[in-house]
Amino acid sequence: MATTVADVMIATLRASGVRRVYGLPGDSLNGFTDAMRRDGEVTWAHVRHEEAAAFAAAGEAGTTGALAVAAGSCGPGNLHLINGLFDAQRSRVPVLAIAAHIPRVEIGGGYFQETHPQELFRECSVYSEMASVPEQVPRLLEIAMRAALERSGVAVLVVPGELFLAPAPDGARPHRVVRSASHVRPADAELDRAAAVLDRAERVTILASAGCEGAHAETMALADALKAPIVHSLRGKEFLGYDNPYDVGLTGLIGYSSGYRAMEHCDALLMLGTDFPYRQFYPESAPVVQVDVRGEQIGRRVAVEAPLVGTVKDTAAALLPRLRPRTDTAHLDRMTAHYARVRARLDRLAEQKPSGSPVHPQYVAAAVDRLAAQDTAFTADVGTPTVWAARYLTMNGRRRLTGSFNHGTMANALPQAIGIQAAHPGRQVVALCGDGGLAMLLGELLTLRQLDLPVKAVVFDNGSLSFVELEMKAAGIVNYGTGLDNPDLAAVARAAGLFGAYVERAEQLDDALAGAFAHDGPAVVVVRTARHELSMPPKITYEQLKGFTLYATRTILSGGADEIVELARTNLRDLARE
Repeated sequence: MATTVADVMIATLRASGVRRVYGLPGDSLNGFTDAMRRDGEVTWAHVRHEEAAAFAAAGEAGTTGALAVAAGSCGPGNLHLINGLFDAQRSRVPVLAIAAHIPRVEIGGGYFQETHPQELFRECSVYSEMASVPEQVPRLLEIAMRAALERSGVAVLVVPGELFLAPAPDGARPHRVVRSASHVRPADAELDRAAAVLDRAERVTILASAGCEGAHAETMALADALKAPIVHSLRGKEFLGYDNPYDVGLTGLIGYSSGYRAMEHCDALLMLGTDFPYRQFYPESAPVVQVDVRGEQIGRRVAVEAPLVGTVKDTAAALLPRLRPRTDTAHLDRMTAHYARVRARLDRLAEQKPSGSPVHPQYVAAAVDRLAAQDTAFTADVGTPTVWAARYLTMNGRRRLTGSFNHGTMANALPQAIGIQAAHPGRQVVALCGDGGLAMLLGELLTLRQLDLPVKAVVFDNGSLSFVELEMKAAGIVNYGTGLDNPDLAAVARAAGLFGAYVERAEQLDDALAGAFAHDGPAVVVVRTARHELSMPPKITYEQLKGFTLYATRTILSGGADEIVELARTNLRDLARE
């Protein structure tokens, strides 16, 4: 029977399917964590940094679709949550943050560790409120949980520490809060208008993303009816990158030229469940039909002639009967043939160079793809690990791919993997980490040990913040401040009690990965990869070309001729092999 406010909170979370809370303890959270101890079913997932707690909750929520919870003590404790919460909000996954606060009587007086969390978290949440009296807490908790689930975002409940310990209000009892299910489709007149736009076009291209989750069959049916190539964003890869004869790959800064061309040469664009942000990759004059369940998102990137508010699954089913039959596959055939050529070139780049040369990062990603299980959940750090994941991980309908694809923060891969592994104890979870990303939250290796989570971390160790270096090169700036003097990160992992392997040569890689994947526990494989590896975008602008030229000139004048030689040696050899 509930005796404190915190007991009611924990009982409500348990009744709603929550089984763990990620965070670090603190005095203002004591009443909350002690209620967990007494409950015995909702457990405390102790991480080493609150930022990792929010990332872990986002990883769990993103792969389960259910509510995940993180908590932080007052002041700096809950402030550390903010970067991971921004990522969860931008990724539209349901996360509840419990932010403990200083004593009520001290608020406004500049007390020790005083902040105003309900205001600080407002930008990265769909709901952010503070409870002032014990009677508010159960009701505000349910409102916050409902907001997070129904709006697929972050809800923050701020609770002064003494309220957790207050006696439960009379009549307070736990309620089950779960996501509702609805069918959402546009009105008939709007569907007819969209069909007319598409029927007038001869070369339709589809741009699709994470809004197509659960709508693979419907998306394929639309592509077949329209004889349209499908371009997908990175978040759409896991939902559309398999069993898809219309696939022409990604577009965007880390995409393929085939995806870019399919959008450039269309005379109508159908957007399905996507808010793809890069306006320079949209066609300049083609009419656009956009499907999104969030009507306020429509038209944010490009002018839309026919807005359709609804889920992709329901809208596609209603739109299909209204489309005229097509037999002309010329546009589709040209674009899929282009993609086949691009794919072949990318696969050749994943072949390893002669023995003794630095390991290709592409080769590492391809080896991980080949040796990982068919239901692996992958995470990828922002930067070049995301590039290699986008280009070399194969999706099949069972694999998952999680990253910071909208917020774009460093250090996301390992803590997201922690949350995914905690929620899926029998599943293989592989984090593709950059050396900079891993180092930023290096303490989370200790979380793997403490929680006994068998996450496998594959580290691309090139001694640099390599994607930042690439951005500098494109802007004509000499690389500065991007080098990393790393210790032996595999030895660090072993010192923490984890499996650790260090790979310097390509012939060592398969055995190291196989050993890590077979290990019954957390494992880290560190691969020394080539630093000067260019991951070229699908469209090179004149300004970027000029920037690379300026970079080379300035680097040589600054005494960095060896760097230019190595860059040329690493990349021109690959171009020659094509």
